[in-house]
Amino acid sequence: MTEPYLVEAKELKKYFPIKKGLLGRVVGHVKAVDNVNFGVRPGETFGLVGESGCGKSTLGRVMLHLQKATGGEVRFEGRDIQQAGPKELRALREEMQIIFQDPMGSLNPRFLIRDLIGEPLRLHRKMSASDIDDRVIELMNLVGLDVNRRNRYPHEFSGGQRQRIGIARAIALNPKFIVADESVSALDVSVQSQVLNLMMKLQKELGLTYLFIAHGLNVVRHISNRVGVMYLGKLVEVAPADELFARPGHPYTKALMSAIPQPSPGQKRDRIMLQGEVPSPVNPPSGCRFHPRCPYAQDRCRTEEPLPQPIGFDREVACHFPLTVDL
Repeated sequence: MTEPYLVEAKELKKYFPIKKGLLGRVVGHVKAVDNVNFGVRPGETFGLVGESGCGKSTLGRVMLHLQKATGGEVRFEGRDIQQAGPKELRALREEMQIIFQDPMGSLNPRFLIRDLIGEPLRLHRKMSASDIDDRVIELMNLVGLDVNRRNRYPHEFSGGQRQRIGIARAIALNPKFIVADESVSALDVSVQSQVLNLMMKLQKELGLTYLFIAHGLNVVRHISNRVGVMYLGKLVEVAPADELFARPGHPYTKALMSAIPQPSPGQKRDRIMLQGEVPSPVNPPSGCRFHPRCPYAQDRCRTEEPLPQPIGFDREVACHFPLTVDL
């Protein structure tokens, strides 16, 4: 029996209107997130992967109600946050936080580090200046930053250090759920591993739950318990990380896996080169959205949209003909 979800998306949609003319007439919609269903269990890391533009970051922001959903529900501990009023939403901000991709862009360059990390405490907690400073020191120690540098500005820190500042700010209010939106993609490989290890350490110590969004598959494999694969606004596969990487069930997942570099020069893997461009989310293909690029597509794929179907314990794939062979 699986554990109940801490955060859950039910038939979640996010459409962006396309406007034209002086009157701003709506002539279409960009279907960034289209009828997505999944959940994240307490204490786990759910990895979300896919090509650029597939809707990963939009999904993460809608899960936090940073962007309002077009349809569907986002439930946090059973509560639909889409229906929350201002007071309830303010309380939820303490429980749900985000780590942004660009550490420099997410930090106000005019603020001292102590003010940046302490800002959530000033907004949400009735704490004295000395108590806030004590908490800032505690947080900087937690993320491995020199507390003697708290009176400096963001530009005086390296990229990895700035991301640690962002992490310190995200955990300041002791949240339960954090969306890490491409949080290591802008960092050097050696720094990536340090930040990932820090996030895993904090998860164990603080009982955090992550939605980890990335396009680097090896990074996702290292940190995730379960992984969801997105294509053109839809989840095409959800599976435990080890099973997904050992035995992908969707043709798109298999193509992504084939692009992972092998650690040894002697190891080889047949690269699957997808034909054509990613279709437009304004006018997605009929049937399976992946069928124009799928090497296994059949007539049914062109006319009938596949629904998620179980292919094992805690695993499902949206494909009419799931793969059953290893790479």
